Amino acid sequence: MEYKDYYKILGVDKNADQKTIKRAYKKLARKYHPDVSKEADAEAKFKEIGEAYEVLKDPEKRKAYDQFGMNWKHGQEFTPPPDWDPSGFDFAGGGYTSGGAEGFSDFFESIFGARGRGGHAGFDFGGGQRRTYARRGEDISNVIQIPLEDSFTGTTRTIKYRKPELLPDGRMTLKEVNLNVKIPKGIKEGQHIRLAGQGKPGLGGAPAGDLYLKVKFLPHPYFKVEDNDLYLDLPVAPWEAALGAKVDVPTPTGKVKLSIPPNAKAGQKMRLKGKGLPSKVPGDLYAVINIAMPDHNEHARDEWLKLKDKLDFNPRAHLR
Repeated sequence: MEYKDYYKILGVDKNADQKTIKRAYKKLARKYHPDVSKEADAEAKFKEIGEAYEVLKDPEKRKAYDQFGMNWKHGQEFTPPPDWDPSGFDFAGGGYTSGGAEGFSDFFESIFGARGRGGHAGFDFGGGQRRTYARRGEDISNVIQIPLEDSFTGTTRTIKYRKPELLPDGRMTLKEVNLNVKIPKGIKEGQHIRLAGQGKPGLGGAPAGDLYLKVKFLPHPYFKVEDNDLYLDLPVAPWEAALGAKVDVPTPTGKVKLSIPPNAKAGQKMRLKGKGLPSKVPGDLYAVINIAMPDHNEHARDEWLKLKDKLDFNPRAHLR
């Protein structure tokens, strides 16, 4: 969550006295009151101003806020120390809240607690019971690049990961760790692998979030992936295309023999059923014929000239 500079929101100096803070609040509250202001974000600003005043008007809450504010600037990522207990503060009304904690921002709740589902967190609102504020850590998304072959075999890979951790003063740091990632057989590009507890740390003893790794295949020298299917450009000699042939074709699990039919055309797709990505219904592998010309030399030129003289062939006859 982002750190909120309540002094900046009210437009006062950090050393401002209570009269100055109250005066600034009243001026801004009149300006942005939803019943008066015509600005589109008036209600949001009014709530933000009220939240800032709720803290700065109270010496104890202001003191606690100042304790955290030494190391952050407005808008920076903020997390309170893991041992912070948001208890001991009293809400007697003020701002726009009338003594309730509903509507306060996540930043406010992380320091002073909040009125949560089923009760209050971190405060005593007259019932005599205090509860510690707790929140599960946020999830993190990242990308893992794997060879295409991993989808066919399944494996475990070790990655270096900068895991978020909290320092004692509440600041977030990144610690480099090695994580073992299980790559399941049949994984597809765009799917996610979940690593439980490897996200941002939780607050108040709550569990950390999870790390979600989005799978991306590394570029392959032979194959292109489309959904569950694979595509391979297959070079064939002109005489193989003309006469037909049996040729070796690579697949991710080994070479197979493929029959090229006589009079094969460039761009023609030869289907190898079930040789695509593994799944409940495996994909297919399509070998796309690419007619490769031999190196040009005098002998080859003579042979091509002989063939030209013998064949009555015009490849552009249909363009007349």
